[in-house]
Amino acid sequence: MVTILSSQTVLPSAPTPFLTPPCSSCEQFKLPTHAPLLYVYKSNNIPLQPSRILITSLSQALVPYYLLAGRLSWSATGGGRWELQCNAKGAHFYQAYCHSTLDDLGDFVPNQIVQQLIPDVDYDCPIEQVPLLAVQLTKFSCGGHTIGVATSRAIVDGTTAMRFINSWAKLARGELLGSTEMPFNDRTVLDSFKLNKTPRFDHSEFQPPPLWAGRSEGSERETKTDVVVLKLTRDQVNKLKKKASNFTSPNKRPYSSFEVIAGHVWRCVSKARYAGDDDQPTRLSTLVNCRNRLKPPLPSVYVGNVVFPTVTSTSSFHDLMHKPLSYAVGNVREALERLTDEYLRSVLDYIEREKEMKVVRNNFYRPARKVREGEFRGNPNLFVVSWMNSSYREADFGWGKPIYFGPGFMDSEGKAFVLNSTEDEGIVVAICLQALHLDTFKRLFFEDIEEVLPISKL
Repeated sequence: MVTILSSQTVLPSAPTPFLTPPCSSCEQFKLPTHAPLLYVYKSNNIPLQPSRILITSLSQALVPYYLLAGRLSWSATGGGRWELQCNAKGAHFYQAYCHSTLDDLGDFVPNQIVQQLIPDVDYDCPIEQVPLLAVQLTKFSCGGHTIGVATSRAIVDGTTAMRFINSWAKLARGELLGSTEMPFNDRTVLDSFKLNKTPRFDHSEFQPPPLWAGRSEGSERETKTDVVVLKLTRDQVNKLKKKASNFTSPNKRPYSSFEVIAGHVWRCVSKARYAGDDDQPTRLSTLVNCRNRLKPPLPSVYVGNVVFPTVTSTSSFHDLMHKPLSYAVGNVREALERLTDEYLRSVLDYIEREKEMKVVRNNFYRPARKVREGEFRGNPNLFVVSWMNSSYREADFGWGKPIYFGPGFMDSEGKAFVLNSTEDEGIVVAICLQALHLDTFKRLFFEDIEEVLPISKL
């Protein structure tokens, strides 16, 4: 469906520092893969050869953001840790063509077709050869274009990715970056928060997630997954907030949109997966941008990955299904509020003492797919990522704002994204689940919003 026409390496347009800055302890537990971001633009005002503009401005952007032109290498200390090599190896840039129209892709559900709009990163080659940034410009037969961006999770979080792409877009428009837009590249700052003490908390986020209980091998052979994108209006989000607040103290601050949506999705997923196993344990995981949670806060323009993990306490399917929405939402809030400055410093000390980072990564990121390398028995957990209030609308390369922004690919069962709608004030939820659970989940997702509470509870 998508044909790659050309590929090239884009180098910084001016000399950049050659050095080996440290990867922070927070970055060491991240996966060495890339986050797929997709921007969609209509044909209005797009020049005949936008690639020239994008390549020239990308080369310029890689000067202040020289970290993204580097490569990772395995640390001599071992334990699955890596180092960042600032060596100006550059970013990869691909040009492609799609014979379909933008309308043919509908809502750009992040499936295997949309995946072709994202750069294909080769993880079979040595890590020293894997680019930290790859970009694919795809032209459609209708004249529209997509820009697929793959950014290394090892050193880039959503905030850094957005700031870089928006700076790149500003340079493409022929503008200069202001002093407040220049990136902060000091890689020693985050680890300066370490206290070099024994961790002060029980860091359950790094412990293995719950497994399916009481299932024999082969009891659930259907492993096919699919992705669905569901849209919530502002009115529906407010209904969820009202339902959750009906069972909480009036003195507490109102629940946030993310808290109620994450709790709602967790309940609906558990109901959809339910097969008579009331005591089945489950937990929700998420990542939080902690630049402002540290004291003193990190600069907003700090380049790096500063999202810390957190997990809810383990609950049972029975409690999630039968207790009010405030139970699930309250668990989400508790997990988010846990990430105080003191707790984050303890996380840094915890990771510093871990001898094998692969185990730490797998315990947080990998769903409980296998037991003793047996057959897949299902994943009882949920991993929710928030892209709400992101600044993607600023990615105007000179031909208008994107008409769509979202994840370019999803293949991890039990993972969901929550982001703002590009069309209105609503919220979009994209989730990957086993195909056999999707219809039930979609039905419950909207039915539970409209569920009428007992009069005694109102």
